[in-house]
Amino acid sequence: MFSFVVDKFETHASAVLHISDLAVQRGYGIFDFFKIKGRHIFFLADHLDRFFHSAKIMKLAVPYSREQIKGFIFELIEKNALTESGIKMILTGGYSTDGYNPARSNLLMTQHPLTLPSADQIDNGVRIITHPYVKEFPEAKTINYSMGIWLLDNLKAAGAADVLYYEGEIVSEFPRCNVFIVTHDNVILTPARKVLHGVTRKNILKLTGAQYTIKEADITRDEVYQAREVFLTSTTKRILPVVRVDDRIISEGQPGPVTLGLLNELLRLEERDAV
Repeated sequence: MFSFVVDKFETHASAVLHISDLAVQRGYGIFDFFKIKGRHIFFLADHLDRFFHSAKIMKLAVPYSREQIKGFIFELIEKNALTESGIKMILTGGYSTDGYNPARSNLLMTQHPLTLPSADQIDNGVRIITHPYVKEFPEAKTINYSMGIWLLDNLKAAGAADVLYYEGEIVSEFPRCNVFIVTHDNVILTPARKVLHGVTRKNILKLTGAQYTIKEADITRDEVYQAREVFLTSTTKRILPVVRVDDRIISEGQPGPVTLGLLNELLRLEERDAV
């Protein structure tokens, strides 16, 4: 397996980053992740748009043009020749001389076999818990996942798949996913503020059309508890039904029809994108 690290391709075993990099010293950097099937990259333009937007928010200069980065991505795909995979693209704060001030940013790319939700998770849904927290730069896809990692023991103890953040009872997002709820009058809601604008989230907003009504709005924890359906979204999870939030049962403990209908539409959208 090959990776791209600081201007060149290296085997995964020999790919290294110097300890002076701000990603190591201070956890400063951004990233993006996209799915690949063969040589096709799903929704690449959207992911590159978000990557450059995250870099702008975090005041990191991208050392390559958009076309150069696309070239590196396709070369990595050719070198590794995986059938289905994902590529993580990281931009760091660079090799800092004092461990605090940014330097020229370093670009890293790693490719991995792809793990998608199991049939059991889709058929039966998952449990989530909630926790009071809001990300420092929610609209940037930063590499800082300290809270999510710190809460892993809580997830394990609760038998939960993920944790939904909230601030002042207004929910925002999961560490790596967006959240949607379906109200009892079939309106789909997703948080409007203090969230990462996920690519899958964006595609769902486009999917709704005339069949569904969707709104971006503030959502309280109580509205999540009382929702007809709840689901989470991300590149790797697509649309995953949530059937329990903390100690509250959602949708009689079964994935709901709106959630499953949107999942089928998303799968068709991916098929069209792959043509």
